[in-house]
Amino acid sequence: MESEIHEYLMSLAGTAWDYKAEWGWERYRVGGKMYAATMKPSDVFAPEYANHPLLNLKCDPLEAEFLREQYADILPGFYSDKRHWISIRLDGEVPHGLIFKLCDASYRLVCARLPVKVRRAIEESAKSC
Repeated sequence: MESEIHEYLMSLAGTAWDYKAEWGWERYRVGGKMYAATMKPSDVFAPEYANHPLLNLKCDPLEAEFLREQYADILPGFYSDKRHWISIRLDGEVPHGLIFKLCDASYRLVCARLPVKVRRAIEESAKSC
């Protein structure tokens, strides 16, 4: 599942990937702003996060609250703003289709806040591919 997510995120226009070694995070950015990250926290962290492969995504606060009520494997964002980020346990029971839908929503949320000039450059690069 993790490789599928990586491939999908990298297919979104303007996405840049990097690895933050100090954190053990693979980060996905658009226009210099992070919209997704994958990680596997060690057992020193809270048990709901520890030793689970996680996907952190930006999320509308009301939708995040709703999702956490519906799925035990969707948690407040690990090491992130708990209101605006969610963590999905990739070894849990969240449907794959929903995970990809949430990836798209996170990407769109971040893109919407980018300067117009940056958004246009991303759109133009997507058309030339």
